[in-house]
Amino acid sequence: MITNSVRPRTPLRSPGTLRDAWPALVGLSAVFLFEMLDNSILTVALPTIGRDLHASTVGLQWVTNAYAVVFGGLMLAFGAVADRIGRRRVMLVGLILLAIASLATAFVDTAAELIAVRIVMGVAAAMTTPGSMALAFRLFDTEALRVRAITLISTVGLVGLALGPTLGGLVLAVAPWQVLLLVNVPIALLAFFGIRRGIAADDASELHRDPADVFGGLLGTATIFLALVSPTLFVEQGASSWAPWTTAGATVLAAIAFVARERRAAHPLLDLALVARPLVSSGLAYKSAAGLATAGLGYLATLQLQLDFGWPPAVAAIGLLPQVAVLLAAGPFVNRFVQRVGIGRAAWIGAIFVVVGLAVYGFFNGLGYPPIAIALALVAGGLRVVGVVAAVNVLQGLPSNRTSIGAALVDTSSEVTSAVGIAVAGTILSIVFSGSIATAHWTAPQHAEFQQAATLSGLVLTAVAAALVAWAMVRARGAAAPAAPAAATAAPAATE
Repeated sequence: MITNSVRPRTPLRSPGTLRDAWPALVGLSAVFLFEMLDNSILTVALPTIGRDLHASTVGLQWVTNAYAVVFGGLMLAFGAVADRIGRRRVMLVGLILLAIASLATAFVDTAAELIAVRIVMGVAAAMTTPGSMALAFRLFDTEALRVRAITLISTVGLVGLALGPTLGGLVLAVAPWQVLLLVNVPIALLAFFGIRRGIAADDASELHRDPADVFGGLLGTATIFLALVSPTLFVEQGASSWAPWTTAGATVLAAIAFVARERRAAHPLLDLALVARPLVSSGLAYKSAAGLATAGLGYLATLQLQLDFGWPPAVAAIGLLPQVAVLLAAGPFVNRFVQRVGIGRAAWIGAIFVVVGLAVYGFFNGLGYPPIAIALALVAGGLRVVGVVAAVNVLQGLPSNRTSIGAALVDTSSEVTSAVGIAVAGTILSIVFSGSIATAHWTAPQHAEFQQAATLSGLVLTAVAAALVAWAMVRARGAAAPAAPAAATAAPAATE
């Protein structure tokens, strides 16, 4: 009854323009800014953190890995929770937790304490980040406004991703490294008040009331956790070690157990029939291809510029600017492009740009920097489109009481395939390259080995991304045929 009394006084349930929903969009953009800014601004401080806390190399790796693994592992579980008890409520609690964890950074004295703080921040991110997409989708009734809203939110996040290392370096010149995490406090507070003011409490009729599948949640979390840890072990320990292969095997077993559980459960955590819907499955495949390509190409290009070409880190950062420039500059054109060609066609065109960019790197990276710059620009342009339209497709393909877990699926697929992209490149590199890749001066054979590994990695990633995109295009045809009925069911679901 309280919800009904609020509705007449706020137009934010179905605003006619983005401006009408500005408090909500400010809050949701702040959430996405935190996700993108967090690791990018912290990476530049790792050497300083290591010296200050006397951390080992493994300890420093887990300062970033602990956050990513917890974040990725818990998104599905918290998406299911949000669909049951309220998306807005879960997000607000997560923002409070984020502010508290960030404040705790001021009292950290050891690497173990910082890793513990990062774990809590990962929990907070899992509670908040998928909700930013779900709530943005549900704010508006029309596809055009949904695309524009998600484009705006992602643009703010990408600004944070692009400027994070530079801002981190400037802050470290005048302040201790703790400030880089304390900055999350005002971001969390801005998000909290924007969402609390701009988004009405969830209507009870729009929540998912089935009993919770606790065992399925544990299996799903374990599967994603292992899927994120396994690629890290392949990169850190190499393909000759038993640990990554054991973890990979455990990942497969956990995934099989999870699927078996979800098929049998009366009220599954993740309804596989919903995931199999053409809009949902194709959107997830497009998003997975983009995540794989972006992470894999970024990893290879960074290594090649610094280690193979011998560029200093600052110059290598400039060399990555084509990617940053396209990600930021393409924002205003995404909406026009989608309106011109349609959201379905925009998805596969953007995905093809991603595959072509990878192919350019795979075939031509040995010709110097220009092909690498072109590859970075092509993948960034494709990602800019796919990141928005794939998410909208997934959410439009789901019932209204599954939008949070749908958003969590989108983010989880991107997290897992990003880790796989780095693992594929890192594993091939460890097999082909002889000696330590961190050696200051490579021999001529080592340069040749790196070139061979980069080319092979690029082509393998191209093949995998192309297979995902081809499968997505086939699945999307299934969504195109019954488009009218699908739209008819999606519209009432979004406005209930």
